[in-house]
Amino acid sequence: MTHQEFKTRFLPYYQKLYRLAFRYLGNECDAEDMVQNAYLKLWEKQEFLDGLDSDEAYAVTLLKHLCLDKLRSSTPPTDNESALANEIEPAPPPDRAMEQREDMKRLLHLIADLPEPQRKVLLLRHFEEKSNAEIEQETGLSNANIRVLLSRARKTIKELFTPKI
Repeated sequence: MTHQEFKTRFLPYYQKLYRLAFRYLGNECDAEDMVQNAYLKLWEKQEFLDGLDSDEAYAVTLLKHLCLDKLRSSTPPTDNESALANEIEPAPPPDRAMEQREDMKRLLHLIADLPEPQRKVLLLRHFEEKSNAEIEQETGLSNANIRVLLSRARKTIKELFTPKI
């Protein structure tokens, strides 16, 4: 296989491979390194590549295994590193971030369309994080009524909302 044939067959998958590696490793530099390692392994196995049914599937599987190997072999973080990791979360890839925003908009529209008592109880419970006792004091509703309203609101949202995965 020539360099040009290799490029034509495997370079179109670079973005997909990078996103996958980033999803596994959570770090841009590590993801880029892992994709480079995958391409290197593919080049080293070029005589085997001629009989493949799907170049993309093979490349993705190879990268996945490389990422999992790296995750297994990495040392556990020290206390300082784990504290830093808890403070700084890697930003999701742009396409996933956009999907999350669209899902959130859909969810907020569904909540807005709920009947008033269900919407009010749901917002107090999940957005203001109030206990049932606090909601009972604020609304004058019984605890049993609050549980029923929450259950119905959750059920309605669950039936109407299915996020894109």
